[in-house]
Amino acid sequence: MAAERGGCSLDAVPLPPEVRESLAELELELSEGDITQKGYEKKRAKLLARYIPLIQGVDPSLQAENRVPGSSQATAAVSKQQKSRSTNSRDERFRSDVHTEAVQAALAKYKERKMPMPSKRRSVLVHSSVETYTPPDTSSASEDEGSLRRQGRITSTPFQSHSNVEPWLNRVIQGSSTSSSASSTSSHPGGKPAAASNTATATAAATVLADLMAHTQLDNHSAPPDVTTGLVEHLHHERPQVASVRGVPRGYNSSILETADGVPVNSRVSSKIQQLLNTLKRPKRPPLKEFFVDDFEELLEVQQPDPNQPKPEGNQMNVLKGEPLGVVTNWPPSLLAALQRWGTTQPKAPCLTALDTTGKAIYTLTYGKLWSRSLKLAYTLLNKLTAKNEPLLKPGDRVALVFPNSDPVMFMVAFYGCLLAELIPVPIEVPLTRKDAGSQQIGFLLGSCGVTLALTTDACQKGLPKAQTGEVVTFKGWPRLIWFVIDGKHLAKPTKDWHPQVRDASAEIAYIEYKTSKEGSTVGITISHASMLAHCHALTQACGYSEAETLTNVLDFKRDAGLWHGVLTSVMNRMHVISIPYALMKVNPLSWIQKVCSYKARVAVVKSRDMHWSLLAQRDQRDVSLSSLRMLIVADGANPWSISSCDAFLNVFQSRGLRPEVICPCASSSEALTVAIRRPPELGGPPPGKAVLSMNCLSFSVIRVDTEEKLSVLTVQDVGQIMPGANVCVVKVDGTPYLCKADEVGEICVNSGATGMAYFGLLGITKNVFEAIPVTAAGVPVSDQPFTRTGLLGFVGPDYLVFVVGKLDGLMTVSGRRHNADDVVATALAVEPMKFVYRGRIAVFSVTVLHDDRIVLVAEQRPDASEEDSFQWMSRVLQAIDSIHQVGVYCLALVPANTLPKAPLGGIHISETKQRFLEGALHPCNVLMCPHTCVTNLPKPRQKQPDVGPASMIVGNLVAGKRIAQASGRDVTQLEDNDQARKFLYLADVLQWRAQTTPDHPLFLLLNSKGTVASTASCIQLHKRAERVAVALLEKGRLNVGDHVALVYPPGVDLIATFYGCLYAGCIPITVRPPHPQNLATTLPTVKMIVEVSKSACILTTQAIMKLLKSKEAATAVDIKTWPTILDTDDMPKKKLANIFRPPSPDMLAYLDFSVSTTGILAGVKMSHAATSALCRSIKLQCELYPSRQIAICLDPYCGLGFALWCLCR
Repeated sequence: MAAERGGCSLDAVPLPPEVRESLAELELELSEGDITQKGYEKKRAKLLARYIPLIQGVDPSLQAENRVPGSSQATAAVSKQQKSRSTNSRDERFRSDVHTEAVQAALAKYKERKMPMPSKRRSVLVHSSVETYTPPDTSSASEDEGSLRRQGRITSTPFQSHSNVEPWLNRVIQGSSTSSSASSTSSHPGGKPAAASNTATATAAATVLADLMAHTQLDNHSAPPDVTTGLVEHLHHERPQVASVRGVPRGYNSSILETADGVPVNSRVSSKIQQLLNTLKRPKRPPLKEFFVDDFEELLEVQQPDPNQPKPEGNQMNVLKGEPLGVVTNWPPSLLAALQRWGTTQPKAPCLTALDTTGKAIYTLTYGKLWSRSLKLAYTLLNKLTAKNEPLLKPGDRVALVFPNSDPVMFMVAFYGCLLAELIPVPIEVPLTRKDAGSQQIGFLLGSCGVTLALTTDACQKGLPKAQTGEVVTFKGWPRLIWFVIDGKHLAKPTKDWHPQVRDASAEIAYIEYKTSKEGSTVGITISHASMLAHCHALTQACGYSEAETLTNVLDFKRDAGLWHGVLTSVMNRMHVISIPYALMKVNPLSWIQKVCSYKARVAVVKSRDMHWSLLAQRDQRDVSLSSLRMLIVADGANPWSISSCDAFLNVFQSRGLRPEVICPCASSSEALTVAIRRPPELGGPPPGKAVLSMNCLSFSVIRVDTEEKLSVLTVQDVGQIMPGANVCVVKVDGTPYLCKADEVGEICVNSGATGMAYFGLLGITKNVFEAIPVTAAGVPVSDQPFTRTGLLGFVGPDYLVFVVGKLDGLMTVSGRRHNADDVVATALAVEPMKFVYRGRIAVFSVTVLHDDRIVLVAEQRPDASEEDSFQWMSRVLQAIDSIHQVGVYCLALVPANTLPKAPLGGIHISETKQRFLEGALHPCNVLMCPHTCVTNLPKPRQKQPDVGPASMIVGNLVAGKRIAQASGRDVTQLEDNDQARKFLYLADVLQWRAQTTPDHPLFLLLNSKGTVASTASCIQLHKRAERVAVALLEKGRLNVGDHVALVYPPGVDLIATFYGCLYAGCIPITVRPPHPQNLATTLPTVKMIVEVSKSACILTTQAIMKLLKSKEAATAVDIKTWPTILDTDDMPKKKLANIFRPPSPDMLAYLDFSVSTTGILAGVKMSHAATSALCRSIKLQCELYPSRQIAICLDPYCGLGFALWCLCR
């Protein structure tokens, strides 16, 4: 057993621990690629030189046996060994019996310890896990753990049971040996070795095991095995552990490569090239789990909640019930019944008085005149407006009312005339220019409502922009409208046998009121006849209205409180309304006070802005008295600055007969109508309330009473008690509508018969707003009746008074704190508003920067303001907002006077201003950007985050090869609101219907390369051309139903017309891209292939393309004699088709959609009529396509989406 290596016994040369540590570090450097293989061998030989003498000779007889690789047995002949390896031949000079016996002794030690074999015995080069290709973790571990990442650590059962050991070793030999010769022992999995003695088998196996260990690489910096001492002593001291055999390390010097299938092959390459290949083969990429980390989210600093922030502590609030609606004797069953009663029994009673811009009364509309003129209009709309001998309108159609704010009389006639005709009025603003703020969104609302008729006056129509033809222009985004003037000379007198149906109030839609949301979109809120009647009843009871009372209305009579009080409730109670136009208020802000005095008005409906501007002009008027007023309804009493206007107005006009209890703020929303209103004491109302609240606590939605001495407080006034017959609760703003606590701010919700029904045509947001179900903290619904979200933020105070502190549309969430835009406006106005800001015009909104809201303030500066004044004011505004609201302003911009987009009645159009800011079209004259004060979640230094984001989940699932969850779209059948559209299942029927109902509606407009119009097609034109094509197919082509027809046309109207011509004739169209004249050799075979694969019986095309298909140039590319029948459609006779084909079943084939992939594969899709119809409906809903929409298509019309948009979705 005393085999010699260089004449010295290896057992007698143990290595010191420091040498072992140096060897381990050297192994690590090699594995990491820090040193070359040659450098590694030199340093290793230098470390072992003092312990191992030079080899004197080698027994030549050993060359026939397997060699022991010397990469882990350093000798003086290392360079020779590497040289012999590079020749890819076995070198047995370094085989030693002593090493074989040492390995046997080591295995005997493991036999005594009863260690199990590895459970997975397979080639590590062929079978490897994901972790094999993951860069190793370089974190240190103790040597006692003995964990091995490389190939070398192997434990086994006693070697005598080599029937299990040898197959595993032989498989390792096949994957790791550099020899091209076979092993001396052949093995079979699960069987015994054949023709080999135990000694020879043990010798060969031990040699292979030593060869494997010579290429080992310890994981976690543990020391390499001491092969110089035969491994006995070293293995004896290590704790045995079963280790899976891992992949070949990067520093492993071998000529083994892997093919794409993972099969090892031999190649003669140098060690450096092999190391580079191994590195490229196993790139340093993160482990699989790191693909599930959303990098973008982890960059931002997450705002941690303040542990000291205030939290609500009160009890959970209950649903607040309003007083019941009183039973009124002889109450009309509907609003139209009330109009009929007063129009016939009190025809001379004044209904409405209109004023001109000088304040003079120009016309007083009596109830008799209102009734008779409304009857005339209803009769004319239903019987005199026709289209092709058919009535233009039918009950239930929507009609636009376009009237200026200075003409309430004609608006009232139009509104009640539509109600009598059972039409649905949609009041909108007068479009003065084609670029009015929000005009495009109004047009979208009209298009979605299917409005085709607009009612207006002669004077208003003359003021509208005109086209060269003299007709009113089509405004941007608007549908094509018919403008009808309702002046007396255009109305017909009803016949004696015609009487309108005055029905009781029902759930049918009475009118649609528009609303502009925070983002700028315009929606239509539907109000039913029953809701309209109930609202009038509730207002009558809350305000104590009585017959023949006089009401002064300063608000817009087309919507909100101006419509509810001045047009609807006034008629219900036979009141006399004095309407103050906005133009008069701009000239004379005191005009409404003068009319209250002269008409002895009992009620006035105003906004706090009107009270504010009247204060500035009151010095010019001293002989006015407001003693006749019993209610001064402040429609925007929920705004934070309304209390200051009310207090200042009372201080000035209390000496002129105004009583404090007369001022009655109210809160309302377009969805819930009137929510609450303060009652005078004679109507049983409690004393008015006022609350001084901490602004800081309000930003956390918590109510805390503070003192007025502090700066950061908000003083709010109550808006009275809730409406009669209503139930009110306050719910949390975000997520599930849980009831708020008593000292918590939330969104006010109303359950009443006097609220809106829905957003017209928008089922999704309708369910969220109009069908909310508040729940308790335990998740129990508070009622089985749905509540309507009002968009008002507030709480219920003492005496069941409602307090409103803001609106959802003005809510800005900055760093987890909520701020209201109106509060910030009030703060900015308090900084010398009259000296600098032009007419108090300030807009506040938020923009999203780094996943958080940032406050932007835009104001109009006075024309005479200097740059120094501007920046001084801006600096003071920043300081005021910071000290009062404890929030930074992202951008403060000043623009010249009268440059911000205006709302219809003079206010600032907030959403349009925000859009211009985002587009860079605001053009400010002074800008102060302060991102450093408000952007507090800047990206932090990169560090590993354990959180998993949604984007990274998708990436991780893709990397892991998992299926992504499926998504399903909305049900098309349930979203169709047009019964007429449901009736047509086939495209041919739809075209015929459109040709009859809207024959002149333009469908297509083709532009040439210069941008000018090349051709157009209306509904009737496309229908007639399709008929001619169908006649040509049947007569010239002699085709039958179901024959396939190839349409070879350039993009244009001809392609569309022939497509529908095929449908009219019952043929199956296939659109084909025409061949390119300059490249026939490449493009013509594709055409030929599609024609042949589709089995087309005929080709429809133009004369030019037909000549090209039969030309000599084409003959060189394809066999032109095999073309089917080719018909040109340039000159077709004008014949009418006798019978248009109608498919017997929706499952019948409609067309074939052929496409050629980028790899040259031709694929055809069969589209049935049912699938085609479903495709059109889904595209219409998803893309919000309406008849008024104009779509620019830059896609080829031959397959896929391009074909669908060109030919199907008209």
